Amino acid sequence: MKAQIHPPYHQITVVCSCGNSFQTGSTKQNISVEVCYKCHPLYTGEHRFIDATGRVDKFRLAMQQAKTYQATAAQKKKKGAKEEKKSKSLRELLGEV
Repeated sequence: MKAQIHPPYHQITVVCSCGNSFQTGSTKQNISVEVCYKCHPLYTGEHRFIDATGRVDKFRLAMQQAKTYQATAAQKKKKGAKEEKKSKSLRELLGEV
C-alpha cells in the first residue's frame, strides 16, 4: 500500500439504540445504529414496530409541493402564451426601414 493515502483505521465500539454494543473496525470514530442483530425482528423472531415516523408526512409534503409547482407552471405557461407577439413578415420589416 502507498503511504499516507489511506484513511486511519480504528477499533471502535458500535452502539445500538437498544443499548447493545460491539467492537468492530472502521475509518469513522463513532457509529450509532437504530437496529442491531440483538433487536432486529428478523433475528429475534418478535414482531416489533420500528419507528419510521415522518416518511408518510415527507411523501405527502412532496406531493403537495409538486401540485403547487404544477399549478404555478401552468399559470406561467398561460401567461406566456397570451404575451406572444405576432412575428412580422419580411415585407413588413422592409416597409419599416
